[in-house]
Amino acid sequence: MSTTRSQNVQRAVEGCRPANVTPVRLDAATLDSTAPSYLRDLKTKLGDEGYQPATLAVEAYFDEDCSLATQREVDRLRDHVRAASFLGAGRLDVAVDEVCATEKVEPALAALRERADREGVTLTLSGDATLA
Repeated sequence: MSTTRSQNVQRAVEGCRPANVTPVRLDAATLDSTAPSYLRDLKTKLGDEGYQPATLAVEAYFDEDCSLATQREVDRLRDHVRAASFLGAGRLDVAVDEVCATEKVEPALAALRERADREGVTLTLSGDATLA
């Protein structure tokens, strides 16, 4: 187990000063769009009001046993990974309550997690469904 990552975090935090912002959890259902222009305006307005997006929460629907439906849903979630990154949110919380075909969804979510990592976003899963 390496301590390099922890040391880098500690070093970055050592010189920190408190910021007068309130971290918020945004519900993806309240977003009008995931288009960059909309997200840019939203980020500016949130900043003007003293808010910093910390988490973007989205519900996922994997209730069909269909590879195409699974791919459409993962593509939609990928848009939210990009939105979280654009807004500066460090976390995307994906709520999954039902999974019809675990063997199709797990690899798709693994690829989504890799994408989120590349974007600097931590993907978390919550909900009633049991997934890896």
